[in-house]
Parts: sequence; C-alpha cells; structure tokens
Amino acid sequence: MGFESPIFAARLEALQSLRPPPRLTLSRWIESNLRLPDDVSALPGDVRLWQFQREIADAMSDPTIERVTLVKSVRVGLSTLLTATVGSFAANEPSPILLLLPTEADCRDYTVSDLEPIFAATPALAGLLSDDSSEGGRNTLLSRRFPGGSLKIVAAKSPRNLRRHNVRVLLIDEADAMEPGAEGSPVLLAERRTLSFANRKIIMGSTPTLEATSNVLRSYAQSDQRVFEVPCPECGTFTEILWSHIEWQPDQPETAAFRCPICMEMISEKFKPAMIDGGRWRATRPEIVGHAGFRINALVSPHANAAWGKLATEFLAAKGSPDTLQTFVNTILAQGWKEAADELEEGELQARAEPWGLDAIPPEVLAVTAGVDVQDDRLEITFIGWSRDAALILGHVVIWGSVADDSTWAELDDLLKTSWPHPGGGTLRLDSAIIDSGDGEWTASVYSFCRPRFARKIMAGKGVAGTRPPVTASQAKGVRLFLVGVDGLKSQILTRLSRGRSIRFSADLETAWYEQLASERRVVRYVRGQPVRRFERKPGMRAEALDCVVYAFAARHLVTANMDRREEELSTPAALPPVLSPVIRSKWMSR
Repeated sequence: MGFESPIFAARLEALQSLRPPPRLTLSRWIESNLRLPDDVSALPGDVRLWQFQREIADAMSDPTIERVTLVKSVRVGLSTLLTATVGSFAANEPSPILLLLPTEADCRDYTVSDLEPIFAATPALAGLLSDDSSEGGRNTLLSRRFPGGSLKIVAAKSPRNLRRHNVRVLLIDEADAMEPGAEGSPVLLAERRTLSFANRKIIMGSTPTLEATSNVLRSYAQSDQRVFEVPCPECGTFTEILWSHIEWQPDQPETAAFRCPICMEMISEKFKPAMIDGGRWRATRPEIVGHAGFRINALVSPHANAAWGKLATEFLAAKGSPDTLQTFVNTILAQGWKEAADELEEGELQARAEPWGLDAIPPEVLAVTAGVDVQDDRLEITFIGWSRDAALILGHVVIWGSVADDSTWAELDDLLKTSWPHPGGGTLRLDSAIIDSGDGEWTASVYSFCRPRFARKIMAGKGVAGTRPPVTASQAKGVRLFLVGVDGLKSQILTRLSRGRSIRFSADLETAWYEQLASERRVVRYVRGQPVRRFERKPGMRAEALDCVVYAFAARHLVTANMDRREEELSTPAALPPVLSPVIRSKWMSR
C-alpha cells in the first residue's frame, strides 16, 4: 500500500485529528479566546493586549520560568492578566491552583466581580468552574473544581487555610498588603505549598508600599529586573520613562511632556502611543535565570486617565501632604515609599510653636477633634484644629482625679462641651473625640461615658497594630467601639512632621508635651525572617501626648462636615443674646 493510497490518507487525517493543538503562549491565547463583559471592563469584548503586557503574559506561561514578579502601578491593565492566567491553566494545563489575596473581602469581591463574569463571557472557559468544592461536597464561593484541577482562593489574613492545600500554580496579588502573623509570612507559607511540584509556577504582583518592608520589591530584587523602555521619536534611543523626565510649564500641568534624557528634546503626548507600541523589555540582570521580574509605571499607560497632563495635575494635588504623595508614588510611579525619618527631635518641634491656641483659634481652623488618654489618676486631652490641609495642635489639658470618680468624668464632659469663638464671627464646637479604652482596667468606665454621648461623636477607641485603616467600627455585638490603626497613624504623623509643616503647634504646649510626642521611634524588626515595621518606646519616656494625638487624628476620620459650608457658617457672626430693656432706677428709691 503506497503513501498515496486513499486508505493511508484517511488514516493520516484521522491520526492528525488526535494531535493536540499547538501550544500557545499566554498572550496569543488571551487574544484568541478571552472576552471581557461590559460590567468588568470599559472596553468589553475581545482582548487586545498592549505591547508591554505581552512579554509579562508570556513569562507567566513559559515552562522555563518558575517565578514571575510584577511591580505594578494602577492604570496599566494588568489585573485582567490574573484571571487570564487562571483561565489558561484551567483550560490548557489543568492543575491545582491557589490564589492568595490580602483579605476575605478581597477574595469574595474578586470571585464575584472578575473571575465569574470573565469565565462566563469567554466561550473557552464558560462552565469550566463548577460550584462544587472538594471539601465534603460543600458549595463554596472560594473553592472550585474543574476537570483535572482545582482553584482555591485564600485570604492571607487566614493563614491556617494554607495548610490543607498542595498546589502547582500559586498566584499572589497585592503582596505588599500581607503582613507576617503568628505563623509567619503568609507569602512564604503559600510558597511552601508548591514544594511537591517540580514544575511549579509562582506569580507575585503588587503595587509597592513601603520600601523597607515591601514583599514585591524584595522579590523583584532577586529577579532579572526587567524594565520597559520606549524609543524617543527624535533620537531613537530606548529609555524607561521616569517621573523625573516629565516636565510642564509653570501652573500649566496640562502641558506636561516627556523630555528625552539623551537628546533633551521635549516629546508631546501625541507620540506616546507609537512609543509604547515600539517599546521593549530589557533585563538589567540577565544572569538571573528562571525568575522574570517586571517593573512598570503608569507613565506608559495608554489609558486616557493616565495622560501625562492628568498625572501632573494629580501630582500637584498630592504633593502638599505626605499621605497623598505616598499614594501617588506607590500607585502611579510603582515605587516604594522612603520614609523620611525614624524618630523625632522634640526641640526642633517646639521651635515651630506659633502664638495661638485654645484661647485664640487661628482663622483657618474649620473643625476640632480631641484625643483622650486614660490613666489611673488623670485624663489627658489634646485638642486639634483642622484646616483644609493642616492639623493645628491647639492645646493639651490634664484633668487630675481618679477615673473611678464620677466627678472626673463630669469634668471631662464639661470640657468636651466647650465652644470657642472663631475669628470669622461664628462659633466652633468639638466635632468628634475618641477616648482610649484599651487599658483594660477602665474599659467599662470609658464605655459607660461614651455610650450616652454617641450622638456627639464621643467614641470609645482601641488601638490595633498592623496594617489597618485609621478607624473602623468594631463588629463586636453590644459594644460601640472603634478600632484605631495606630501604626499607620503614627507613621502618618511622623512623616508629616519630618517632611513639612502640615502639623503646627500652639505656643501654649509645654516642653514635656513635645517630649511625649517624640517618645517612640520607628524600627524594622525581622519576624520569622521577614522585615516588619514597628514603633518602639524610647527608654524612660512617657507617651500620653503621642497617644492623644493619634486618637485625635483618628477622630478626624469621623468628621463628615462639608468644609465649604462650615467655612460659610464660621464667617457668620453668632446670634447675640437679646438686649433687655434698660432698668431705670427711680429717684424715689434714693430718698
């Protein structure tokens, strides 16, 4: 039977139909298969990757690369790659997959808002994930099975959940929001679940936060450290666009353009799309094999909201405060935040004192909050006035007396009812106060005082360590308690004091108050091999003033007043008491 016989040709055709389809890189698979629904993306439909996304995607599917680290900004469209990677492995290389996210809420939001809609909209993935869990047949939102594999979505704040899983593919998103706990770093715990797979894949991505403790920056430093470079339209030289290359005319951020560091020509925004299309990744440490690292910022994003002029406008709005500037540096420039100082010098702070206080409120103050520290024999209260862009420490009051006595709390109540005349003619009153209830011995007394004054926004607070919001309501039943993220607030206060004058001081504050404000220093300690930022008390120092300021800062987040309206109100003189008719003394009484 010859090779040209009809029977041989039919057999060959039948055998060829059994041959698996050619292996596609992840970028090609995404553009061939992935569909985005309109409730997930502003550009629904077929996916067309940008130039800088392709090499990142291909590294995620490259069998010769074990680890991929992505230092990312916002507005570069990389969140979709996370779901695309899950989909590609589920459809083409069924494996046990683990996705690690910071919190349980993040896990649920990702599943409902991204994973399920994208799988449903993509024909190659539709119906692939069932609702059945491998754990006793229970249906769970965060545990799915598919033919040949499974997907578990786990919160880093629940590291015990990691013990039960052995996985081949590990995806870690927003790694810098994950802190070591009692069992160690959740990132390292998750990585250990991949040890039984010789062909494991570990993908970590995050917007960086603090340079000293960043998980993603530490991982990127161990990679081949790729940077995305674009060609200059004038000289053709490839350059990574950095913020230092963006310039604009004074007071005209909309004129922002890129100055080429080689030829020094100014390149306008209209050339950006062509520059991105012609861009390329360059490994700065090509000797590293098996670990691809990518760093990309929003300056190369084609998004309309990432235009250089808009980013310049955002920068000008953010630069006035270290808090907002850090957000810009982290989320737009994809850089870790370098903290300006680790401790304060009380003498330098006291030298900034200004001639105003509780008896002479500055005109820029629009709101007042207080922080109260509870000691056995006294209550200490710091009042802070808030302008639109600064915190003004107006004064500090100590109420002496046992906190077991009702008279001590009555004196505090009278103090918190104080009103102050405003230079504009109106009257200022306390907007909110938080009283420290974390002592334990006097917790019940604080609750009893705050409960009937809830409508006045006088709240019981308890400091909690770690990465926490400034203030959140406790979920404990029967207790109106607010949890205060003291580490974050102390960092904010330290940064603001060391980087500018957005915290100002009354000349009425005593030297001892400044010593207490500067009573702690910021240090980096290693917990189970991972760097953790902490605040430690300087030996022999008291910290009542610092605690009061932290709680007064937290109380600011409970103030919801409209500042434009408040400014109008304070510019209106308070109503004067009615003038009574004068009493005329009769001459008859003088007889």
